[in-house]
Amino acid sequence: MGLHRAWPDAMITGVDLHPQKNYPFNFVQADAMEYPLDGFDFIWASPPCQKFTALRTMPNAKSHADLLTPTRERLRGIPYCIENVEGAPMFPPVLILCGTMFGLTTKDGRAELRRHRIFETSFPVGLTPPCNHNGHLVIGSYGGHGRDRRRTVGVYGDSAGISHARKRSIGVWGHAGGSSVRDGTQQFSTEQRREAMGISWMNGNELSQAVPPAYSEFIARQVRF
Repeated sequence: MGLHRAWPDAMITGVDLHPQKNYPFNFVQADAMEYPLDGFDFIWASPPCQKFTALRTMPNAKSHADLLTPTRERLRGIPYCIENVEGAPMFPPVLILCGTMFGLTTKDGRAELRRHRIFETSFPVGLTPPCNHNGHLVIGSYGGHGRDRRRTVGVYGDSAGISHARKRSIGVWGHAGGSSVRDGTQQFSTEQRREAMGISWMNGNELSQAVPPAYSEFIARQVRF
C-alpha cells in the first residue's frame, strides 16, 4: 500500500508461497525465489525473518534457513528494498524505521506504535524523521525531568488477534514483547492494532507480519528511476 501511495499509477504485484486473500493488489501464488523478475522496475522484498529474530536463541527454537542472502543475490541490478528485523545481516545503506517517526498511534492517540524494522536499499535514502518513543520530554512536578509516556501498541503473532502492550515499556519490537511488571498490562484489539499500523484490511496474524505502509511509502519516495 505504501508503494501504491508513492506511485498511484504503478501496477503492484505481490508474490508469496501461501494464499493472501486479503491482499489489496494483484497477487500471484508462487515461490518468490523462482518467480521471473523481468519487466519489474522496482522490487520490495521481505524474506522470512525467523533466522534472525531474537526468538532464535530460545531453547525450543527451530532451525530456519537464511533466505535473505539468496534474495539479495536475485535482486542485483534491479532497484530494490529488502526489509527485515533488527539483527539481520543487512548491507549498507541501511536504515531503521519506527512508527513513532510517522506519528502512528491508535485512533484516540493514547498509544503509539513502536515497531522497528530495518531496510537495505540499492539506492541512497535521505534523512529520516527522529524516533520519538514516549512522547515529549516534560518537567516533572518534583523539579526533575520525566517522560510523558504513552502506551505502546504491540503487534505480534497471536491467533486470537489480540496483542499485549505494557504500559511505560521501553518498546515492543519484532513479534514478541517482554513482560513489564511495573505498570500492569493493557490489551489492544485487532481494530486498535489496525489503527496504529495504518492497515485496515488485515487480520491479527497478518498484522503481526506486516510493515506499516508509512514505512514503504517513505522509502518509495526516495527511488529515482
